Amino acid sequence: MKQYEAVIQALEKLGGIGTLGQLNQETMKIKNCAWNTKTPFASIRRIVQTNKDIYKIKPGLYALERYRNELEHKGIFQETNENKNSNEILEFNHYYYQGLLLTIGKMKGLKTFSPNQDKNKKYLELKLNDLRTLETIPVFSFPNLVKRSSTIDVIWFNEREMPHSFFEVEHKTDIQNSLLKFNDLRDFYTRMIIVSDGSRKSEFNSKMKYSSFKDLLHYKRVAFLDYEELNKQYENLLIQQKFELIL
Repeated sequence: MKQYEAVIQALEKLGGIGTLGQLNQETMKIKNCAWNTKTPFASIRRIVQTNKDIYKIKPGLYALERYRNELEHKGIFQETNENKNSNEILEFNHYYYQGLLLTIGKMKGLKTFSPNQDKNKKYLELKLNDLRTLETIPVFSFPNLVKRSSTIDVIWFNEREMPHSFFEVEHKTDIQNSLLKFNDLRDFYTRMIIVSDGSRKSEFNSKMKYSSFKDLLHYKRVAFLDYEELNKQYENLLIQQKFELIL
C-alpha cells in the first residue's frame, strides 16, 4: 500500500475527518504500508497538505473530499478568508477548541468541566457533554465564585477538585470580557489562559495594560495561547502516549 493510500484509509476509519494527531495514530496502525523514514509524521503532514483527495478544514484538522457535503450538512465547513467571520465558522471554531481543551485535560489525567449551556454543542461527532468528565462544577469555594467560574469555557480540576486551569476561547468576541472574569477569580492559585487566533495576540497585550487588570499583568496571571500552538501540544501529547516512560 502506498503511503497516501494509508493516510486516506486512516481518514476513512475516522469517519472522513480527523485531527492531524488522530491521523498520525491511525495511519501507523496500518501494517501493510512501509514508511522507510525516521519521520513518518512529517510525511503524513505533507500528504494531507498536497493530496487532492484531502482538504484542510482548519489548522490541524483534515477531511476527505468525498465527505465534504456530508460534513457541511453537519455544520463542519472549510474555513477560508471569505467565510472566516460567518456565524457557522465562528460557532464551529468555538466549540471545536473547547472540545480540544477537554480532550487534552483528560489526557493529562485531570478532571474537566465546560458550561452546562454548551453540553449539547458538537466537537466533531461528539457532544461536549461526552468529553467533559464532570457534569456539575465542584463546589470549591464560595457560591458566588463557583457561579462565576461555571461560565468559563473549559476548566481543568486536580484530584482534589480544585481549579488547575481556566480557559476562555476567544475567536471573535471581546477579550476584555474574559479578562474581567479572570480578574474576579484572581485570588485562586490557578492558571488563566486566553485561547485565540495568533493574530489577536497584540489585542490581548493591549487589553492587559488596562488599569483594571494591573494585578493580572504585574503578577503574570493570564497567558495567551494561539490555536496553532494548542494543536501542536495536542499532537505531541498523542505521540507521548506511545512511550512507557516520559522523562
